[in-house]
Amino acid sequence: MKVLIAGAGIGGLTTALFLHDAGIECEIFERSTEIRELGVGINCLPHAVGPLARLGLLERLDEVAIRTEELFYCHRLGQVIMRRPCGLAAGFDVPQFSVHRGRLQGVLLRAVRERLGPDAVHTGHRFVGFDQDDRGVRVRFAGPSGEPLGEREGDVLLGADGIHSAVRATFYPDEGPPRWNGVMMWRGATDWPPFLTGRSMIIAGGTAAKLVLYPIGRGSSPDTVLTNWAVCIRTGEPGDAPPRREDWSRPGDPAELAPHLGRFAVPHIDLEGLVEATPVFYEYPMVDRDPLPRWSHGRVTLLGDAAHAMFPMGSNGAGQAVLDAVSLARHLSSGADPEAALAAYEEERLPATREIVLRNRVGGPEMVIDEVERRAPDGFDRLDDVIDPAELEEIVRSYTAVSTGAQAARR
Repeated sequence: MKVLIAGAGIGGLTTALFLHDAGIECEIFERSTEIRELGVGINCLPHAVGPLARLGLLERLDEVAIRTEELFYCHRLGQVIMRRPCGLAAGFDVPQFSVHRGRLQGVLLRAVRERLGPDAVHTGHRFVGFDQDDRGVRVRFAGPSGEPLGEREGDVLLGADGIHSAVRATFYPDEGPPRWNGVMMWRGATDWPPFLTGRSMIIAGGTAAKLVLYPIGRGSSPDTVLTNWAVCIRTGEPGDAPPRREDWSRPGDPAELAPHLGRFAVPHIDLEGLVEATPVFYEYPMVDRDPLPRWSHGRVTLLGDAAHAMFPMGSNGAGQAVLDAVSLARHLSSGADPEAALAAYEEERLPATREIVLRNRVGGPEMVIDEVERRAPDGFDRLDDVIDPAELEEIVRSYTAVSTGAQAARR
């Protein structure tokens, strides 16, 4: 069997490693002419780190990431609503990693080239179309200037080409652009002195105004860490067209962000100083796509954001792509014919990811902050006077059960 993968992001590269581990040949085709380590911070929860550890990547992740030990949910004015241990501190068998997205992609890319060969990833190959029959699939690609690059043949085509997936568009050509929920995100990372334990994560504020802070790697000096920050502000209404098309590499405007920084009062960090010290930060409207009725069409299927683009809540974007990769490799190596294997993969993964997409639209686990701020918009002195902590625990527990499923088994 041979699998052709469109897209060399986290989902496509992880899938290639699991397919190789299962003895299945594959090649990756990436439309960009070079793969650069772009982006800012993401979190890999234990249910995603476990599979990567089984691939032998734990030591490499430790070289580029931070083992997150605790997460604080806070009111936007700084009062602590909930503290939760993370990763090993929470009793899991593997850590939770906070990491620069590009560095994680770099770890995966190097592993693919080492294990599958230096020519396993073809850059400058834009997916154009395909034909399929009962013998296989023939995929057409074009170069950066539109020049035809011929056909490649395989048994399966996997669309792992992101939220603007060209593979997905062949099946749903009238879907339109992603859906904006009205929240604009400004995100950056820079060297900064550690706060709290140096392995702490803070989420302060609810859906209308949220601040996210956490370290994602070693700093350039012993007394700093690479610190990721995100400010998320509701500037429109759900369903509005975003002010600018979503683009992860669009620089943010300091003048647009500055008026919102005063909405937060987190005692552990100088937010205005942190933002000012960031040479370049990025803006991105918070968008997702409606869940699809199906991913698999004969010998072709989808994975990651191409299948289930979701709002960045609950640290689930990259994690769900990893779980997709595990499932797809398992079904393709089961001995079933390719179409049956893809149907089984879809049956396992589509319902699970659909629920996460829809839950993230109402707030993800950060709903604990929304509920407290609804009852105490100006802050509080004692949390027990505002809400029963058991009610907060149930909100987080319910979301975690959906997003991790059986993968989150503890020791």
